[in-house]
Amino acid sequence: MLPEYISLFLCGDVMTGRGIDQVLPHPGNPRLYEPYVKDARGYVDIAEDANGSIPQPVDFRYIWGDALGVLKNIAPDVRIVNLETSVTSSNEYWPGKGIHYRMHPNNIPCIAAAGIDCCVLANNHVLDWGYKGLEETLATLTNANIRIAGAGHNSEQAAAPVIIDVADKGRVIVFSFGMESSGIPLEWAAKVDKSGINLLADLSAKTVRHIAKEIRAIKRAGDIVVASIHWGGNWGYRIPAEHRRFAYELIDSAGVDIIHGHSSHHAKGIEVYKDRPIIYGCGDFFNDYEGIRGYEQYRDDLAVMYFLRMDTVSGKLVGLEMVPQQIRRFRLNQVSTKDAAWLRETLDRECGRFGARIELNSEKNLVLHW
Repeated sequence: MLPEYISLFLCGDVMTGRGIDQVLPHPGNPRLYEPYVKDARGYVDIAEDANGSIPQPVDFRYIWGDALGVLKNIAPDVRIVNLETSVTSSNEYWPGKGIHYRMHPNNIPCIAAAGIDCCVLANNHVLDWGYKGLEETLATLTNANIRIAGAGHNSEQAAAPVIIDVADKGRVIVFSFGMESSGIPLEWAAKVDKSGINLLADLSAKTVRHIAKEIRAIKRAGDIVVASIHWGGNWGYRIPAEHRRFAYELIDSAGVDIIHGHSSHHAKGIEVYKDRPIIYGCGDFFNDYEGIRGYEQYRDDLAVMYFLRMDTVSGKLVGLEMVPQQIRRFRLNQVSTKDAAWLRETLDRECGRFGARIELNSEKNLVLHW
């Protein structure tokens, strides 16, 4: 008899390159090819001007801060993140692209420090440092025993899901998809004989049928299927109608149980459709944006840890609790009561558009009701 549920930890964009890479034990070449900032250490200076000095080098656990205690207490069965940086020492930056994220391969223990099971890679930064950078990223993650979805040495590998066995419970199957709308260059799509990412051409019924065929070939009773999608712009709460339609069709026709959306720099609304969660945008989880002004109204300094419990028999959502964190000094910190209340009010407003609501519990965590 299968137990009642499998639990998962999901989060949005883990951007450990650039400034964050510079404070880790093995900082890479700081040279940048951006219009305004030419040295990654400049982002460290901006953050320190805003929130105080950052000890250098920090240890590999440092960036996780208070989130490590949360993960230990909740102890989810599966941990999935969107790793939005190239892990490489390559200097072959992608020409014509405004931002280039890279973390030195010797800093990969900062990802392993949180026991991450799977990194989804179908995003708009994993090829920032070229095909050599991607090859090194894939090799580094594999050598660290971290599973990869969404990128590979060819289209077959890039499209292949990660299958995670949860002892005595069932399996979690993770598919990773990217969309051009998130800023992914079309050239990054993997081909039969070319490395790259699993880039969707569109959100059409034909695309749904193709995904459904892949899922039917592998899904069995007790499995929870996650569709992790990098889509849409960085700012704003509006959910495109085509994103909602595509999510519905993945659930209705393809057997997807969880939509794990990301690309937005701040948390967006959540919808529960036929008892399946659709997280349209998880928001940034790690970034080096401290002190950079212009979008303060979105509070991109507030990161969210998403903890889902999924029924292994029906595939339905049992519960979704969110633990807010604040990014300060390149570290995740427990939020203030005021900030937790702000996030509750904001997400309650956005989830309310989909018939759901957010409650703030006594631990300053956010609980979804639908």
